[in-house]
Amino acid sequence: MFESMPRLDLDVQRAYLARLGVAAEPPSAAGLQLLVQRHAERVPYETLWIHAGEAWNIDPYESATRIALHGRGGYCYHMNGALGLLLSSLGYAVCGHVGGVHGPEGSNAAAMGNHLVLTVELLPSDTNPGGVWYVDAGLGDALHGPLPLVAGRHDQPPFELSLERAADKSGWHLTHDPGGGFTGMTWTLAHARWAEFEAKHHWLSTSPESGFVQVAMAERRDATGVDVIRGLVLSRIGDGARTAEPVTRRAEWFDLLADLFDLRLHTMTPEARDRLWTNVLTAHRRWQESQASQSR
Repeated sequence: MFESMPRLDLDVQRAYLARLGVAAEPPSAAGLQLLVQRHAERVPYETLWIHAGEAWNIDPYESATRIALHGRGGYCYHMNGALGLLLSSLGYAVCGHVGGVHGPEGSNAAAMGNHLVLTVELLPSDTNPGGVWYVDAGLGDALHGPLPLVAGRHDQPPFELSLERAADKSGWHLTHDPGGGFTGMTWTLAHARWAEFEAKHHWLSTSPESGFVQVAMAERRDATGVDVIRGLVLSRIGDGARTAEPVTRRAEWFDLLADLFDLRLHTMTPEARDRLWTNVLTAHRRWQESQASQSR
């Protein structure tokens, strides 16, 4: 998947690493840990582009360029696509896999393809002698760093996560903490092709039934929790957990995106910013009306 793609242009790679605050070094387990943690902390998971009318594809080179030069993030195809390409360009043995995020109903075939998963091989360490790592910057509120691809419980505060090998050995399953935003995610061991994600990406980014289309959101993970904004409502999971009052002033909302999520949107056109704010405010008012009608 990534091995067949050209490496990142050096200017894009340097800008990407500068955003992460990491220097280019030969592949190592410690280096992978730092890269993935910084990615979680500095590159937000976000769907604002959908509500601004920006039609993004899932080309990993374009995703990496947006992250490196435009200060943006994205959802799983963009985040893991870009990170996978960066890791490959730095010499890491990285593979992409078809995954499926699911809710309480459990793993199901219909969900497969709604998530891109990364694994990195050939990096043994004292805690992971097998040298295979599960890497995922595309789940929003789950991982803060890579996990050894080993069955069992893996704590990343504030979450208790677990990994389990499929009974037929064809893949793996991640169980998220009950305090997280989804129940679990299954992925296959087969190497993915980009075409396997196209239909799901189209549905997730355009269908009125998609949660991403219904609510604009951004999340940014740190070592003790996750900051989340859904529409106009800011909340915190983990250390300092809270839910704030809706931010209904345009300037204050855009300042919040810039200050807390590093989404300065400096390359977004004025028309797109207007569309984004109008859509988010309209959705919030619609939600308020639905809540009022239910309380009558």
